[in-house]
Amino acid sequence: MHKDSSRFALLAGALLAALGVALGAFAAHGLRAVLDQTALAWWQTAVQYQMWHAIGLIALGAARLPRTLLPALLLATGTVIFASTLYAMALGGPRWLGAITPIGGSLMIAGWLVLAWRVLRSPSRAV
Repeated sequence: MHKDSSRFALLAGALLAALGVALGAFAAHGLRAVLDQTALAWWQTAVQYQMWHAIGLIALGAARLPRTLLPALLLATGTVIFASTLYAMALGGPRWLGAITPIGGSLMIAGWLVLAWRVLRSPSRAV
């Protein structure tokens, strides 16, 4: 089963990274003249967190550790929720989306904590 979780983590990380590069470039070249400083800051925060978590997912998948599907799912889902709400608000979406953003952040934190817990609880030879 850890092959499937490694594959998921690698795939999710690669897709999030590709999208992060594209969205970062889009902002730098297409949105800088359109969005105000607050909206650009939201966009930049979204890209930054998306890229860091994409790299984390790729590292998690490359490590091929057992029992990483739940952490990978939490990280990927949290990243999508966190970043997409910020992107939407930056593009003029309703401000109430800002109340959803912390749910994504909480899922990302939970993913890292579940991973840490599983590493601590696993036999030393498994990690």
